[in-house]
Amino acid sequence: MTQEAVYKKPTKYIFITGGVVSSLGKGITAASLGRLLKSRGIKVSIQKLDPYINVDPGTMNPYQHGEVYVTEDGAETDLDLGHYERFIDVNLGKENNVTTGMVYWSVITKERRGDYLGGTVQVVPHITNEIKERIRRVGQNEHFDIVICEIGGTVGDIEGLPFLEAVRQFSKEVGHDNCIHIHLTLVPFLGTTGEFKTKPTQHSVKELRGIGIHPEIIICRSRESLTPELKDKISLFCDTSKEAVIGLVDVPSIYEVPLALEKENLAEIVLKFLKIPAKKMNLEEWQKMTEEMNNAERVVNIAIVGKYTQLSDSYLSIIESLKHGGIQNNARVNIVWINSEQLEEEKDMEPFFRDVHGVVVPGGFGPRGIEGKIKAIHYARANNIPFLGLCLGMHCAVIEFARNVLGFKGANSTEFNEHTKYPVIDLLLEQKKIKDKGGTMRLGAYPCKIKKNTLLHEAYKKDLVNERHRHRFEFNNKYRDEFVAKGMGLSGIYTEGNLVEVVEVINHPWFLATQFHPEFKSRPNRPHPLFKSFVQAATLRLEEQEKLF
Repeated sequence: MTQEAVYKKPTKYIFITGGVVSSLGKGITAASLGRLLKSRGIKVSIQKLDPYINVDPGTMNPYQHGEVYVTEDGAETDLDLGHYERFIDVNLGKENNVTTGMVYWSVITKERRGDYLGGTVQVVPHITNEIKERIRRVGQNEHFDIVICEIGGTVGDIEGLPFLEAVRQFSKEVGHDNCIHIHLTLVPFLGTTGEFKTKPTQHSVKELRGIGIHPEIIICRSRESLTPELKDKISLFCDTSKEAVIGLVDVPSIYEVPLALEKENLAEIVLKFLKIPAKKMNLEEWQKMTEEMNNAERVVNIAIVGKYTQLSDSYLSIIESLKHGGIQNNARVNIVWINSEQLEEEKDMEPFFRDVHGVVVPGGFGPRGIEGKIKAIHYARANNIPFLGLCLGMHCAVIEFARNVLGFKGANSTEFNEHTKYPVIDLLLEQKKIKDKGGTMRLGAYPCKIKKNTLLHEAYKKDLVNERHRHRFEFNNKYRDEFVAKGMGLSGIYTEGNLVEVVEVINHPWFLATQFHPEFKSRPNRPHPLFKSFVQAATLRLEEQEKLF
């Protein structure tokens, strides 16, 4: 007896480009559209096409590119993948981030193997074919109704031209009914004349059309709502239907962008173009979440002590995770930025932490600012301030405890001092022979066994979890007994590698540090247990302080 093959409808594609200026919010727009489509029962995935030549952002300075986001399968990716995951609440992977570096690496490798049979390798068709193949990969292992592809940079950037040409070709190959283009532009307001200007949008669309891409939908960023007359003008000059000119005004929170786009009927217009029957929308959970965020009754001050504090995007996932924890605790989180380098020259920590209800020391690399982080941790531990250390933050917490509780003078990590007498943090065994920097760390999700009757177990309420990693150094098992004897609990262990994943100080209201990065798995509607518990501890400290006054 034969079984008929199950027919799958073809995957449809939405390509999002940007014009006029960078940093308009293509990533948030793509993520918000994904949320709106998912709210209608559409199975959606999102991909970022980044034109930079780096293979991935893993070796970039955070000041250049913001945080490096890590996926479940160990890819170091653009921070926009964090937005995608948080908004559509799915785990993405390596195929969801494509760079020029990846594309050229693959093409050159094939050329060296002789795959092109001696032919001349060119941007068209070889590079464009590789890009198209990577777009198709998103739906190879799992079927999606719609794949949203965000193209980094702005139209006209020289490095983005191969991607736009590939997208133009791809659009013709899948057919008009299976693909649409959305162009995001800025409609600036001139204060001197008191009017909005549509000319930048017109020129941006003209540039895109010159490449051979005709956007069906234009989303206009502006400080205030566009008038019907402005929308009509953009529609006329950009050859787009009036209903497909979408206004997107500034909103207080990124989590309100899906609601703003829903008011503009974006999802319904997209489904109409793609000829997908509209299903009943359900945004109740999202609306409830944003209302709770906006109506929080108290404000907790959380200090982030880092060395990239001049660019908040360096710690984007941590900031968002703290907000998620605040929603669950009826609190709005106010971030207090503290530059760890500045602390190194200070003797009195009290002025920096006087009004702080919780302290976070995030990840990072290199010796700069480390002693300032250690000072901050010492102050938090000694003064019973809730503390959360992440990756490097855990290393600094272990160093601080070794110096000031165990009496290990000069204790350090071999990352900062190879000749320290007490290497309480040391290079992972598997890392000792690795020379290349890119993509060679311990990356992706690993299991962590949780010890019962610990702060960690109380937060997770589980015995085993999987969390994402990005590090080369680890807790030195040689010193385990000394730490435990003096009151530092080792509450999370990666049993297969016998690695310490989590430490906590026993006689402290809330002091916990993780080797992994819990911020990568937090969602606004499902805050990570550790951030939820940490913010709760901070609100308790706030309440205690309020009782004193």
